[in-house]
Amino acid sequence: MKYPDNIREVSALPIDYMGFIFYEKSPRYAGDMDLSDVNFSSSILKTGVFVNESTDKISAYIDKYRLDAIQMHGCETPETCSCMQSHNVKVIKALSIEKKEDFAQCEYYADVCNYFLFDTKTPLHGGSGRQFDWNILQYYTINIPFFLSGGIGVCDAERLRAFNHPLCHGVDLNSCFETAAGQKDISLLKQFLKNIKS
Repeated sequence: MKYPDNIREVSALPIDYMGFIFYEKSPRYAGDMDLSDVNFSSSILKTGVFVNESTDKISAYIDKYRLDAIQMHGCETPETCSCMQSHNVKVIKALSIEKKEDFAQCEYYADVCNYFLFDTKTPLHGGSGRQFDWNILQYYTINIPFFLSGGIGVCDAERLRAFNHPLCHGVDLNSCFETAAGQKDISLLKQFLKNIKS
């Protein structure tokens, strides 16, 4: 998200998290947003997404936008994640998944994050619009809840209703619900939310 009017519309929907990408190379870069006149529901956690950013700069964004959570989407070390926990925010570590062996990396972050986000492995930092094989999640057994990410669209609602994993905390929606980078299609989001709860 990066456009105030669109943010207002999305914040009126029954969602739990709203993401803002603070990675300057991303077309969704939101570092210049003015959210001073946007009233967020107290139930929505404002989440900053960072890629290999310095702890000082992440701290500045946390203060500027009063972030409730941060998503580390690069090659951040466990030490960096641990440092950010002191800011009283939820720490989400994104990890690229392709095969069951990829879950081994979770061990390094198990004590320094609140959630994992499992995304499709690509040369880029997410945003591929592609899905990985959800069946490999049966091999994930660390007791840290996770977000399911990667190319999830409206047509996946029925599949998600049938998906059952005790540690699945939520679903990350992004590129498949955009009319442009950082601009969400409200009608598609409403349709998805209706379908997934039906």
